[in-house]
Amino acid sequence: MREAALYSNLKNGIRCDLCARRCVIHDDETGFCRVRTAKDGKLYSIVYGLIDGMAADPIEKKPLFHFAPGSSTFSISTSSCNFRCQFCLNYHSAHRETPVGQQLTPQDIVSLAQKYGCGGITYTYTEPTVFIELAHDTAEIAHNKGMFNTFVTNGYMTREAIDYIAPYLDAASINFKGSANKKFYKELMSVPKVEPIFDAMLRMKEKGIFIEITNLIIPKVGDSLEDSSTLARWVVNNLGEKTQFHLTAFSPTYKMTHLPRTSAATLEAHINVAKDAGLVYVYSGNIAGHDYENTYCPDCGYRAVERYSVYLSKNNLNEEGLCPKCKTDLNIAGVKWMVLGKGQFKLF
Repeated sequence: MREAALYSNLKNGIRCDLCARRCVIHDDETGFCRVRTAKDGKLYSIVYGLIDGMAADPIEKKPLFHFAPGSSTFSISTSSCNFRCQFCLNYHSAHRETPVGQQLTPQDIVSLAQKYGCGGITYTYTEPTVFIELAHDTAEIAHNKGMFNTFVTNGYMTREAIDYIAPYLDAASINFKGSANKKFYKELMSVPKVEPIFDAMLRMKEKGIFIEITNLIIPKVGDSLEDSSTLARWVVNNLGEKTQFHLTAFSPTYKMTHLPRTSAATLEAHINVAKDAGLVYVYSGNIAGHDYENTYCPDCGYRAVERYSVYLSKNNLNEEGLCPKCKTDLNIAGVKWMVLGKGQFKLF
């Protein structure tokens, strides 16, 4: 176990100050996430260094389309999560009652990332907020070696958690489901309120963390065009019209195998709504070969980055990350880690 970084001692227990639930935990009990426990007046992480999943991935898989295009990232996770999504793709790890994994130190993780030729490390698969101490220590080492760090997160973080990781976090993919509909979050994800996610994004922006948004569209229960438009307009008004906005298709899984897969037509309707709200860079996800996987220059229409599914097939940007034809700024971050030309394109 490792002592937690963010907690407060109260008269009736210990309050975890990591995620927006702010669980009050008593001795020998765990919080909602199941991986933070109280003992003798202190709070501990029981998954520090206990790696449940790891792989070298294309950065586009996160999905991060405008951060270090074409680069590889070493993805890691521990068990558990602070959400209980009934449609979770990684439920075998995220919903474990007891954490499992391979014990690795932060230096071990960085060394593995270097061994596999990755430009950085992504904390993903399950919710990185619940293993933030490990992420923090690993990210610090990675940064000192010139590598990037990114989160794939549900965004249910406290201000304190963001301030803790911000010095070493370069980018975050914020994953929404059902367009942040409050009833959807409460009934299908066991999340009492959505407001902390929006507060977290504003704090990330203040801290200079590059943000891309993902919104999972689930037929029948989470496919409201009105909700999608509301979310897109909030992003335009608060993060900017050039914020990347990914609309991803649902595949039946876990406790929601009775629902159909999201059709291309449904996803395109949500794409049009997002563009009508003023967003410039709107992408599709989980529909391989869809034209909205590519990046087009909004000024001259040139196809600046070509992709197939989660793989970059060709990066036509210039060395500054600008449109090579008209030099328009396409809001590309992490340029020093970018891979120009043909990327790691694979067709399965």
